[in-house]
Amino acid sequence: MLKLKNPMTNKRYQKIFKRAKHFSLKRKRVFMFLAPFFLVSILFGILYFTLLKDLPSPTKLNTTTASYSTHIYDRKGRLLYTIYSDRNQTFVSLDKIPKSVQEATIALEDKDFYLHGAIDLRGIARSLYSILVHKELQGGSTLTQQLVKNSLLTPERTIERKIKEVILAFATEALYNKDEILEMYLNQVPYGGTAYGVEAAAVQYFGKNARNLTLAEAAFIAGLPESPSTLSPFGSHPELGKKRQEEALRKMVEQKFITDSEREKALNQELKFQKITNPIKAPHFVFYVKDILIKKYGQQAVEQGGFRVQTSLDLDLQEFVQTTVASEIAKVERFNVGNGAALVTDPGTGEVLAMIGGKDYFSDPQPPGCTPGYNCKFEPNVNLSIASRQPGSSIKPINYAVGLLKGYSAATKFIDAPVCYPIAGQPAFCPKNYDNRFHGVVSMRQALANSYNIPAVQMLKMNTIESMIATASAMGIHFNDPRGYGLSLTLGGGQVKMTDMATAFGVFANQGYRVDLQPILKITDRDGKVVEEYKPPKSPIFGKKVLPSEVAFIISDMLADNNARTPAFGPNSELKIDGQRVSVKTGTTNDYRDNWTIGYTPSYLTAVWVGNNDNAAMSSGVVSGLTGASPIWNRIMTHLLEGKKSEIPQKPPNVIGKYSCGSSSSASANQNSGCSQFEYFIQGTETKTSIKQSLEKVFIDKATNTLAKPGQTENVEEREETIATDELGNKYCISCAQPTP
Repeated sequence: MLKLKNPMTNKRYQKIFKRAKHFSLKRKRVFMFLAPFFLVSILFGILYFTLLKDLPSPTKLNTTTASYSTHIYDRKGRLLYTIYSDRNQTFVSLDKIPKSVQEATIALEDKDFYLHGAIDLRGIARSLYSILVHKELQGGSTLTQQLVKNSLLTPERTIERKIKEVILAFATEALYNKDEILEMYLNQVPYGGTAYGVEAAAVQYFGKNARNLTLAEAAFIAGLPESPSTLSPFGSHPELGKKRQEEALRKMVEQKFITDSEREKALNQELKFQKITNPIKAPHFVFYVKDILIKKYGQQAVEQGGFRVQTSLDLDLQEFVQTTVASEIAKVERFNVGNGAALVTDPGTGEVLAMIGGKDYFSDPQPPGCTPGYNCKFEPNVNLSIASRQPGSSIKPINYAVGLLKGYSAATKFIDAPVCYPIAGQPAFCPKNYDNRFHGVVSMRQALANSYNIPAVQMLKMNTIESMIATASAMGIHFNDPRGYGLSLTLGGGQVKMTDMATAFGVFANQGYRVDLQPILKITDRDGKVVEEYKPPKSPIFGKKVLPSEVAFIISDMLADNNARTPAFGPNSELKIDGQRVSVKTGTTNDYRDNWTIGYTPSYLTAVWVGNNDNAAMSSGVVSGLTGASPIWNRIMTHLLEGKKSEIPQKPPNVIGKYSCGSSSSASANQNSGCSQFEYFIQGTETKTSIKQSLEKVFIDKATNTLAKPGQTENVEEREETIATDELGNKYCISCAQPTP
């Protein structure tokens, strides 16, 4: 047998093996050296193609970018306003920008600007701490980051955009020194309107060059970049800009840029803004739409994106309503009425046809020298159609709608007599009627039509506050802290917005369907591409069903009943539109600070408010609503319905007509001596009673011929009388011969 030699014993093979082993070791060392390089190259490639490929150059910070104006039109294509049609930007060197502007900007936006690099790690830490611990949003971006974000990047809030922002911030800090960065920031950041940079802002807001700004004016301008639209003195909430100025001055003191005395002097200086030069029609509505656009698409897109916005507004109607509000307010100035607002919608589509936020946007506030948001009876820039005010009795239909949902009816009886409700730790709540009288046993129809307060409170007590809040919310009303008002909620104790009230009353007009307000019909971009378009269905019934049609029908029928409201308002009040069936409700707060009238048909809804911006009380001349909001409402609705056929809502099949019987809540199919009042019922509720009658021995106050008060012993006598007792235990003597209220 042949025996093979071990090749490893052969010197020739040993040399080959050594060489192979050395080459393998060398190859491993080369691979170990090159592997990180290849890995870095791959990562850089990924980073380049995902983030760096299209990254703009920081050198472009010295140039301006093209912008496109946004045009807002009415429904017929008539121009209402051009938003930032031209980029108003004038370069000024840092040495010509007041120190007060520079210091106020640094104090507000980046107090350690000259101490940190491109990013501020301590600022980021403070921001995270504030968000996580105090649940307060606080920015952590440096001025450099804000500069590149506003000038080089889009406003989208994504991780990718944030990474680009940080990379560009480092590149910018490498290319420019701090003074150059601050100079570019102050020349390029948007300050609202057409103003880019402090020079344009100084001219636009105060009609002067930046170098001539006072400390008060500088602090105001420095605060605008945070949210130019919201903080603008020409917007819906001018008081917010003032608060931002106060914050700037406070921080300047904290950072020792100014003294306390300088701060006090600046706070006491009256800011005199120059008027808007860009022609504008329907200003309150325009800024309402503008705020909606900014919230949806971002400020930069609205200011520079070139949108064409077709709104639902009818400019002819808008001008008529504006003139009506102004002329009628002038008539009641003697009653200490300083302002008025109105809103007209198509309840079936939610389209806003007219929006008047005040009697005159372009006039001066009264009295001269008042502080906006504090002591002005009239503030021209404030849009009261979107402001929170107390609705008074105009909120009552919501409460009675809840009652219908719970099985009560328009024939349900209430005892309108003196009553008090205890409140722990507070005086008892004792509601009173507007006429300071009591009306005995009244039906829901009578109580709502004549706006009696005591039955409304009893209805809420039976419904529960929680049920009313839930139903109101479903219908579009959002109260400010509703639970803090208790039973007074049904009398208008909680604050609401006119736009919310219009949405809710629209539910009644739409047979129970909620259709939110739609001020915008169509938006196209600068290339003509449709961005969004509102096309309501041709069917009259759409939206979200939030109330049964039966409830909406009966509430509307009660509000349209001129005979039922005659005892309180008379047969020919401002609530009556000749030849038309219109549902309407007034409301005045018990301190006369707010006065409302809201009414509708299936095609039109009009809400009107009068009062004072500073919440000052009006005189008693408008307590009924018939000398304040109602004449305005009547003129508008008469104009809208002129020449049109009266609209009669279709009765739902589940609603039946019967005659209600006397002071009880029962009903009969036939009219007789005891059942003479025709009434609509949701089928199944016609037999439900809310009051029980019985013959009882009771003590009667001989002086008033009414039931004696609990514990009363003097001047009383015991008699057998017919007594009505409601679900809450309240009693009323039906058979007592009492004087007619």
